[in-house]
Amino acid sequence: METKNVMIVGVGGQGSLLASKLLGHLLLSQGYDVKVSEVHGMSQRGGSVVTYVRYGDKVYSPVIDKGEADFIVSFELLEAARWLPFLKKDGQIVTNTQQIDPMPVITGAAEYPEDLVKKLLATGAKVDALDCLSLAEEAGSAKAVNIVLLGRLSHYFDLPEDEWMKSLEANVPSKFLEMNKKAFELGKNYSA
Repeated sequence: METKNVMIVGVGGQGSLLASKLLGHLLLSQGYDVKVSEVHGMSQRGGSVVTYVRYGDKVYSPVIDKGEADFIVSFELLEAARWLPFLKKDGQIVTNTQQIDPMPVITGAAEYPEDLVKKLLATGAKVDALDCLSLAEEAGSAKAVNIVLLGRLSHYFDLPEDEWMKSLEANVPSKFLEMNKKAFELGKNYSA
């Protein structure tokens, strides 16, 4: 199997590290060679962060170059737009519609772009956008946005749901497990 590339992008503190760890665990359990990069960016200051998950028969590097991402999983709309050049022509974006103002917007030096989903679609990208924050809150915690996103991403993988659940069980503390399973289901079963 040729190597597949997943970029998980967002803002520091949103749980992208857990999301990449879960995905990496899941793919390893399915027999793939997997490389997961470290978080790059200002993760503790609300800055832009990215992790790479690459999997296939044999993966030599954890780095994804421009035009190579099969999937961009985005915790925030502007981050989906920022990393768009890395998406393959037939790649898929799975994004939270939440908007988190970056520092230039907070200080008044810039404005948050309007209609980002429309602008992403206008580039020819395939975009699956949903309000992950509302779904995470429905599951019991605003912090479960990462799991809602993984639930949505599971649509694009030919892997049994029970394998995703095993990854959750292996990586999430037991006291948060039921809430995270609910978040996964809400993301997976979301329909616009």
